[in-house]
This record gives sequence, C-alpha cells and structure tokens, in this order.
Amino acid sequence: MTEIVLMSDPKIAAIPVVDCAEPLLDVRAEEPFPVDARRRDDSGAFAHLREGVLSRLLEAGALLPDGVRLLFVEGYRPPALQRSYFERYADELRASNPDWGAERLLNATSRYVSPPEIAPHSAGAAVDLTLVGADGRELDMGTRVNADPEESGGACYTEAAGISVRARANRRLLGEALTAVGLVNYPTEWWHWSYGDRYWALATGAGHAVYGPRDLPGPDHVGGFTPRV
Repeated sequence: MTEIVLMSDPKIAAIPVVDCAEPLLDVRAEEPFPVDARRRDDSGAFAHLREGVLSRLLEAGALLPDGVRLLFVEGYRPPALQRSYFERYADELRASNPDWGAERLLNATSRYVSPPEIAPHSAGAAVDLTLVGADGRELDMGTRVNADPEESGGACYTEAAGISVRARANRRLLGEALTAVGLVNYPTEWWHWSYGDRYWALATGAGHAVYGPRDLPGPDHVGGFTPRV
C-alpha cells in the first residue's frame, strides 16, 4: 500500500474471514523474548497471540543483530476491552473537536484504536512491540509505545518526518525483521504489527483473513507451541 488506509476504511470490513482455528498461546510459556508489564491484565490476555504470529516473532527475533531483542508489549485484546478503548478515545476526540461529523470522528479514532468489529488485536493477530538493547533499555524509536497522534504531533506515524536519525534507523531495524517474516505494519503506529488479520489481507493481497475475533482460552489451556517451519 502506498497510501495510509485506516482501519475504518470499508475495504477492511469487506474482507472475508476464514478462521484457521489456530489457538491463542501465552507468549510467556517459553519466554522467547522479554514481556513488558505496562499492558498486563489479571487474566493474562495481553500476553497471548495466535500460534502462527508467535512463531513468526521468534523468526524475526533471530534476524536482529546481537545485543538487540524484541520487547513484547501487548498482543491479544478481548473484544469488550477493545470496544472500551475505542469508545474512550472517540469520546476524548469528540470533546476536543465538537464540530467533527461522525465520519471524521470515526476516521480520526481509527488512527489510534481499531474499530472493535475488525480489530486485529481481538483476533490475536496483532502485536505491539519495540526493541531493547543488551542492557534491557528500550531503544530510541522517536516516541513511546502507544503515543497517540495528538500527544506525539504525528511522530507516532511509522514514516513520520522530524524524528531523529537514530530513531528512524531503529524503526527500520524493527520493520525489516518483522516484514521479512510476513508481518505488516499499521502506518499510524510504528509499534503495531500483524499477520493473518483483515488489514494484513488488504496489505498483502490475500483473498481473506485467516484469523478472526476470538475468546481467550480457559485456564486448562496448554501454553506450549511448535515453531513454524
């Protein structure tokens, strides 16, 4: 895609989903990379991903240079939580921009939070992540993870102008590793990458998404996984 297609675009919702029924797995089971606690929830939902997405993250991590690792921030997001995030951010924008019509508000909201009905996080298909160095400190990416467009002055956009040379190089490093294993980026959020969801299907030309919204497995769920081959 050469243009930024927002999650609110009807083209996204029109893409069919043929769910492959892969399980949601807890990324902490094997500790393949550090998991940040900033989005931690009591159920541990945040630390889950579809099996195929997790396997691809392992491959991406192996492509990074020595001393640099992925830092996992958030994966699966239950549909009810996604709706709460979406409605809260929409309310904030509405309060700040009372003259905006419904379509403009929807589009502006979807720059930062996906509409609940098509949200990649609720399919276990999306992951928010960044990079850390050998000392465990986050690398300079130009903004914090989850900085909204208003807070960052648009610097959260993956190709934003005005960020430092170092931050741009770090974003490129992250992007090259994730793109190499098949993930796609949401261009308004440098930290958001996905595989198998509707946005991925649009970006890659796939005929359908392979992951749709899911509920979190019960407590008897086994968290191991088999790496993709």
